[in-house]
Amino acid sequence: MTFGHFQSLQFRLAVPLAALYVAATAIAVGILIYQAYDTAGSLNDRELSLRADDLARAISTDDAGKAHLNLPPKLASAYAAAAGDNIFAIRDSTGSLIAALPDEFSDRTARWPPATDEPNYFRLNLGSNDYYGLSVALPSAAGPVSVSVARAAGSDALIHSLLREFVSDVAWISPFLMIATLAIGIFVIRNGLKPVREISQMASAIGPNSTSVRLPDKKLPTEISPLVASINRALDRLEQGFAVQREFTANAAHELRTPLAIITSALDSMGGNGERTKLRNDVARMNRLVEQLLRVARLDAVELDFGIVDLNKTAASVVATLAPWAIARQTTIALVGTEKPVEVRANANAVEDALRNLVENAVVHTAPGTEVTVTVLREGCVEVGDRGPGVPREDRERIFHRFWRGRRETDAGAGLGLSIVKEIMRAHRGRVSVEDNPGGGALFGLHFSLVY
Repeated sequence: MTFGHFQSLQFRLAVPLAALYVAATAIAVGILIYQAYDTAGSLNDRELSLRADDLARAISTDDAGKAHLNLPPKLASAYAAAAGDNIFAIRDSTGSLIAALPDEFSDRTARWPPATDEPNYFRLNLGSNDYYGLSVALPSAAGPVSVSVARAAGSDALIHSLLREFVSDVAWISPFLMIATLAIGIFVIRNGLKPVREISQMASAIGPNSTSVRLPDKKLPTEISPLVASINRALDRLEQGFAVQREFTANAAHELRTPLAIITSALDSMGGNGERTKLRNDVARMNRLVEQLLRVARLDAVELDFGIVDLNKTAASVVATLAPWAIARQTTIALVGTEKPVEVRANANAVEDALRNLVENAVVHTAPGTEVTVTVLREGCVEVGDRGPGVPREDRERIFHRFWRGRRETDAGAGLGLSIVKEIMRAHRGRVSVEDNPGGGALFGLHFSLVY
């Protein structure tokens, strides 16, 4: 179990609950066992009291008024069958012995004080046995009598055996009951935290391109509702901030297009020396930056519509559009397609933007007099290879960050092209790759899922 599990809300609830169950079970079992033994003792005392009552009722008087013990046949048989286990002694109000079993017990009780209405419990050793009993004053046909009854300490072995069996059963059943209760408790906790897990999954899917998503605030536990409401308010503020940023980027790019077009037109009509060429290159770079900013704003603000796109046709369109510009830079563009269409589910304009960015980037970085190759593969991939310096392995992740240009400064670009490519591929659930081109240079690839 990792440290994160110890920090989970489920763990924090389950551990105290487990400790509570263990403590409650231990206390309940202890009380139950204590009550069982106490009840057994009470039953033993109750049995002795009932025996004393039976003996008092069995006393009668003869014609001379002398008291005698006349046991009913069943009671007499019971005492005869367990003569060594059950003993008694009965005396009248003057202390005279009425009946005793055995005689040795009558000698012991002769020295005892008269019994009272409240039972007086005692323990004694008689012969080789230990006895537990009581003495009590009871009414009888011969008047008040003192009855002392006792039973051998081992005569309640059956009760204690049952108690031991009961304790043994409780000892092995209790852990199973506790485990079952804990399992039910953990299940209830997990089920109760299910809305939290669902909300967490929804929250993890929210990003810069899905700020309109809000967490559901219905049928939630009252403890979670304030947190969800706070998160939704934070998302409202975040969405508003992104909207302002996107609007600013789009407006700024649109506002810049007109003056740049005027400057470009003015430069075309001007005469002059090499300074005009430098100015034209700078203005061209600014125009490219503005176009890229507009693409970024469009990607951030508009949800793409998808359809069936043939990568062969898209690649041919991009190559045809950029070929004159590449030739002007002393570079050629070659297209290697497939015989059959390579169809993918995509947005045609977005795929064209991504491929155009890769081709422009390749033309800018390749050596003059070399060739940029655009290759369409049957696996749903378009590759763009150049003969430039390539991309170092340590930079192959950072080149897709916005405005990152690396250590080599170029005469064009602002570090937005590859970030646009990555965003387009992310929207298509595809990927963009970069590796070394055989023979030198870089080889970029756009990987899509084919339509079968």
